[in-house]
Amino acid sequence: MGGGSAAPGVLGVTPGGVLGIVLAGGLARRMGGGDKTLLPLRGRPMLAHLLERLGPQVEAVAVNANGDPSRFAAVAPGVAITADDMPGYPGPLAGVLAGMEHAARLGLGWVVTVPGDTPLIPPDLVSRLREAAGPVACAASAGRVHPPVALWPAGLRGALREAVLGGEGKVLRWAQGCGLSVVEWAGDPFLNANAPEDLAVLEAALG
Repeated sequence: MGGGSAAPGVLGVTPGGVLGIVLAGGLARRMGGGDKTLLPLRGRPMLAHLLERLGPQVEAVAVNANGDPSRFAAVAPGVAITADDMPGYPGPLAGVLAGMEHAARLGLGWVVTVPGDTPLIPPDLVSRLREAAGPVACAASAGRVHPPVALWPAGLRGALREAVLGGEGKVLRWAQGCGLSVVEWAGDPFLNANAPEDLAVLEAALG
């Protein structure tokens, strides 16, 4: 996997490597609408903090988001923006599928997904998920499982497409059906921003 100071999205691509994809497709209704990933934390967009932590752990990064991709250009220059390719089937699984398809195009064997409002991901996220029995591995902390923070084989994209077309919308349920390992972290490095008051908590944690 990538390492050092290489910029996110430009690391060497290797067969069997990992694509990191930020799931940024939520509507953020409780935050007043818009892109949560672009909200400022300590003077920088949330997405910038997340890419800074995710980029060194993977061979390439991308952002899963619909609509005009140019709104991310200043925050994530050179990072691919992948839209859902299944209109009418919104939700995290559509984003996971978009990541799998993009990984396959890059010749990468794995996808690690991270919601766009979780800027505190740990530096050992990908390495520990890869050590799990799998074939799918997701993170847990503070007594909670976090199904969207997970490592997926890109080879499951055909099965996932069929499941989504069949009406499946639950990330955890589908992952369990594939064979799921859960990896526990101490503390709560997967704090996310569901409401405006959560931003203050994240700012304090980043400090």
